[in-house]
Amino acid sequence: MKKRLLISALALLGCVAAALAATIDSCSYVSPLLPEPMRVKVVVPDALEGPAPVVYLLNGYDGNCDQWLGTAPELPDYADQYGMIFVLPSGQDTWYVDSPVRSDVKMRSFLVDELIPSIDKRYPTDPKRRAVTGLSMGGHGALTLAMDHPELFVAAGSTSGGVDLRPFAGRWNLEKIMGKPSEHPEFWSGVSAVSKVKGLADRAPELKIIFDCGKDDFFAEVNNSLHEAMLKEGIPHDYISRPGRHAHSYWRNALPYHLLFFDKVFKQKSEGK
Repeated sequence: MKKRLLISALALLGCVAAALAATIDSCSYVSPLLPEPMRVKVVVPDALEGPAPVVYLLNGYDGNCDQWLGTAPELPDYADQYGMIFVLPSGQDTWYVDSPVRSDVKMRSFLVDELIPSIDKRYPTDPKRRAVTGLSMGGHGALTLAMDHPELFVAAGSTSGGVDLRPFAGRWNLEKIMGKPSEHPEFWSGVSAVSKVKGLADRAPELKIIFDCGKDDFFAEVNNSLHEAMLKEGIPHDYISRPGRHAHSYWRNALPYHLLFFDKVFKQKSEGK
């Protein structure tokens, strides 16, 4: 078993490593920006040489840093296959936003200002080859994070993502995190990925985007609308709509497509394209 001693400026509580096909580090962070300690898993390739590309995988609602490893248990093999570092934070059902109604829910700020710098300091990551994707709630988080911070990511993805939250205001404790739409209309009108499409080509001309959704998913309509909005704005992207529901089997099947997409983008970056 491989072990690493990890020291964090963010009051790191403790990290242990367990060897599978790749090394999996388990970490915990404490931050005033979070409602509870943040558990994070980091999957590191065995044969890691030099700065490596890094992909953040965001979990869905009612999940945590273990969700992706449960959904796609071959994730350590993918790390070795592509030479990618995978970072799996716990979303804590925050929808990856800075809440307008809770001072202890500033997940977006935590990811940008604390977690990403900490990971870059602790692991041999290549900041020029960083991507983010996620499932369901994590798809919302991944796309909006990259759209708002294209300086941090070269590529972003979503699978079965809540890319427009407005039709679902009464579900998944959204109003406890974001407030009621009637009381915070500006926040609700701008929080979703579909709301950030206009002007994205100018704000993030080099950001590469892939997203998909099953035809029988309750998020299918909003994903189709995002696709149409991006076409209207002339934003290049890969969109896949195929048979499937909001289910782990769908997400497990979708992940390899995202990794292939990211691998191509990373190779182009390495070649200076």
